[in-house]
Amino acid sequence: MFSNKSREPREYQNRGLDALAEPPEVGHELFVGLSALRDTLSSRHHSRDFAFAHARYLRSRVLAVGLIFALLSPLWIVVDTLVLPVELLRYTLLGRVLLMLGLVGVLVLAYLSRERIRRIRFSAGMLLALPAAFYLLVLMILPPEQLVNLVGYGFIPFLLVATLSVFPFTLLESLGAGLAMLGLLAFAQLTDGSWLTGQGMESLWLLATLLVVSLAANHFQLSLLLRLYRQATHDPLTGLFNRGALEVHLSKVQAWQRETEGQGSFGNVPCSLLMLDLDHFKRINDSYGHSVGDRVLCQFADLLIRQTRRHDCVSRYGGEEFVVILVGSGEARAMEVAERIRYAVEKSEFTDHDGKIIAVTTSIGVTRLLQDEPPQQALKRADEALYRAKREGRNQVMVANDPLSGE
Repeated sequence: MFSNKSREPREYQNRGLDALAEPPEVGHELFVGLSALRDTLSSRHHSRDFAFAHARYLRSRVLAVGLIFALLSPLWIVVDTLVLPVELLRYTLLGRVLLMLGLVGVLVLAYLSRERIRRIRFSAGMLLALPAAFYLLVLMILPPEQLVNLVGYGFIPFLLVATLSVFPFTLLESLGAGLAMLGLLAFAQLTDGSWLTGQGMESLWLLATLLVVSLAANHFQLSLLLRLYRQATHDPLTGLFNRGALEVHLSKVQAWQRETEGQGSFGNVPCSLLMLDLDHFKRINDSYGHSVGDRVLCQFADLLIRQTRRHDCVSRYGGEEFVVILVGSGEARAMEVAERIRYAVEKSEFTDHDGKIIAVTTSIGVTRLLQDEPPQQALKRADEALYRAKREGRNQVMVANDPLSGE
């Protein structure tokens, strides 16, 4: 398998992108050996596309758990009314109201943040922080001798640690939240005098055990989410984006173009599309067999990755057709890149299983990607340019008609 996070050639660096917002990034998630732990430990190695998928999944959990918390919180007012003295009830009642308003705010924020990754992650953190802050506030306000009258409050750290297993948090995120809950429980024990007693040690041990279980659940849940994401969006042979994921990514690139319009000294960031086709690929399959044909496709995919940058997107469009999104490249620059790829393919040594060299060439169609056009329209122009290159002799680069000229 090959990674979409390719090495960036020095001659292809575009300094105009440095002053702009980071474009959508293409990634390749790995699930074998230590990489599975690496991918669940933190989000550092997650691609930007997976970050969007992860955020949507996290948002659904925030909405469900937040609604449960918001409904259960006012119901506990009845218990407080039955067991707490009147002079203490006003403090817990105020805290409950503030907690409920905070939870409603979290629900609204999560509901409105469909594609806002940071807001979704913030709402998930606040969903856990608000009940913990409420419990801490009660511990600080009530006199120590009155803490024995609280019913169910000591369960809050355990509930929140158990809730961690519902969310696809990374291990570091869950560990940080779990350690905070252990600190909250320790503070509660210091306040009510149960610190280092048999009962207190038992509670700490139970909470630590729940945290370990939640961390394991986070690891397996996030690993499964990564695996499903890859199976749904990547071509199993080459490891590149598949056609469906390409079209989604095209829409994200166009959205990013609109967001960065007017930023930096270059204004709107130009983007281009390359559509590539291996010449006479059927002849390779017929002469050497389909297993060698698959080997050539993988070698070709690896070459494309090495010729593009981290923020570019290389995808398998279907059969022996591939598409490259060049972020930050106008039509002239895209032609240079396409010609470099064409030359690299022509000079590369593609081999069969016995190491025998196979002559391979590629035809390429080039077009600009407009920020407001349907992605299929840009793909259609690139495809037309590609077939013009094939009709006129193959192993060449053709540029599509200017989409703004109407020709």
